[in-house]
Amino acid sequence: MTDRRLAAEAWESLFRAQHEIFGEISADFEGATLTNSEYDVLLTVVRSPGLQARLRNVTANLLISQPSVSRLVDRMVVDGLVEKLPDPDDGRGAIVRATPKAAAAFRKLATAHATTIAERMSVLSDEELAELLALTRKLRDR
Repeated sequence: MTDRRLAAEAWESLFRAQHEIFGEISADFEGATLTNSEYDVLLTVVRSPGLQARLRNVTANLLISQPSVSRLVDRMVVDGLVEKLPDPDDGRGAIVRATPKAAAAFRKLATAHATTIAERMSVLSDEELAELLALTRKLRDR
């Protein structure tokens, strides 16, 4: 049986670490051409073949509701960051395709953001990072 006090303490520590680190690495978006939310959309889209992904796949990878994702993508269309196209395989679905401007902005920001993340996580060894990855996957796969 899991020790409830230890479980609660571990959860609080994990939550606080995530919150503090997220606050630190979010500084990469201050003054950037993309917001954190736009970056998250493009993370899925730019890494997909043809710089495009189904809207439902974008939604699945974000931690916000489907209506919020749809509104965000619609704003990104207006801002010229993505195109929203009908999904030929799903009459109710949509394809989101990154514009060349957005893909370039994403790649530039992604390089800097990955450096910030690596620097912040460098307090852990590669073995500890692999263990952390395995543990968080185990928590998510339950």
